[in-house]
Amino acid sequence: MPYNYIKRKIDDELLSWAQKAGDRMPLLIRGARQVGKSSAVRHLGERFEYFLEVNFELDEQARDLFANTELYPEKLCKGLYAIYGTPIIPGKTLLFFDEIQASPRAITSLRYFYEKYGELHVAAAGSLLEFALAELPAFGVGRIQCMYMYPMNFFEFLGACGHTPLSQAIQDANCKAPLPQPVHNAAVEHLKNFLILGGMPKVVSTYVNKKDLRECQLILDSLTQTLRADFAKYKAKIPSLQISAVFDSVVAQMGKKFVYANVSDDYTHRQLKEALELLRMSGVVIPVMHTAANGVPLGAEVNPKRQKMLLLDTGIYQRLLGQPIADLLIYNDLSIINKGSIMELFVGLELMKSGPSGEQKSLYYWHREGKSSNAEVDYVVQSGWDIIPIEVKSGTTGSMQSMRLFLKEKSAPYGIRASLENYGELPDIKIIPAYGASAMSFLRMV
Repeated sequence: MPYNYIKRKIDDELLSWAQKAGDRMPLLIRGARQVGKSSAVRHLGERFEYFLEVNFELDEQARDLFANTELYPEKLCKGLYAIYGTPIIPGKTLLFFDEIQASPRAITSLRYFYEKYGELHVAAAGSLLEFALAELPAFGVGRIQCMYMYPMNFFEFLGACGHTPLSQAIQDANCKAPLPQPVHNAAVEHLKNFLILGGMPKVVSTYVNKKDLRECQLILDSLTQTLRADFAKYKAKIPSLQISAVFDSVVAQMGKKFVYANVSDDYTHRQLKEALELLRMSGVVIPVMHTAANGVPLGAEVNPKRQKMLLLDTGIYQRLLGQPIADLLIYNDLSIINKGSIMELFVGLELMKSGPSGEQKSLYYWHREGKSSNAEVDYVVQSGWDIIPIEVKSGTTGSMQSMRLFLKEKSAPYGIRASLENYGELPDIKIIPAYGASAMSFLRMV
């Protein structure tokens, strides 16, 4: 059955791009498979008199046109008009190149659309696009505008479910003005649903229309199978079983430093590292890099040998774990569930999804090994010139020893505890409910 379009955070930025006066750069939307890239562009296309979608994966004629024609935009547009019959008129038509990774010549053409036909609205997207771009390192620097898209965040989920007033209340609350307790309780219950469902648009649409968790779980299984099937497309020389072994280990090592030796004895360190890099390029796995956090930018003091890995979606994660959904729905202390990793995953993903879509964000954590004890802070982020530590708690209590050690060593102005608590404050610590993580837009991950 057809589903109504669910409003996305990126929609306003797409509209701003479309309404920009004068010449504009072609737009390239980047992100993992099935996060909603094509749907968002089609939704934007409804504002134009004409909308032409060219799918290079499905349409051999389109691939042949770009392979055998000089990359003059007006000549290409004449060819596209001959194939599809849709007028391509500057100011009236949105030309959308979907699955553009299937035509490297089409990717190259984007720069010429900017240089020679900038008055035409041109947008592009694709699955596994990063692999194609890696072969074209200077494909369009300064001539193509990129936006990055992820699965839906918690606020988008609330909006899809018709709970926009609750979403706004969460964003309006703060540590000195917490939510009324009944409102907080409602937000926690919706958060539990989101942990189960995740933010993949097809899953959320099914839930909104049918409220059937079982069917949503089956869709998550199908999405997971699709992700695994893509492994064979990553790189011909690398067996999909090798990539699958690393993928499974990312799930098993969630919330901990990723250790290659824990993956498999069947592959060398180099082989496992290469497979992990392919998963990162696909957007399926997101690294959290270790930083000494002595100053900004945080990326200046990264230790590449220490990384944690996040999966792109909590719904997919809980299905891969085989986690009984009743546990997530019933308990208010999620630390009993897989040692609370799902909450750390959720907060990290929400931080990734916050802020402008034009920024490619990075996540960082801090860890110090001592002779008698270790200290670790789940995430560290930048706020102005300050470095702010964030600890994630899966319930409403928990030790803050690592946080306080970080505050003392780094002279940080305050720390943040993300948990199932309401907004609040402790000395030098702001308590922000995990469901409000996307509202922390004043923090930067770049």
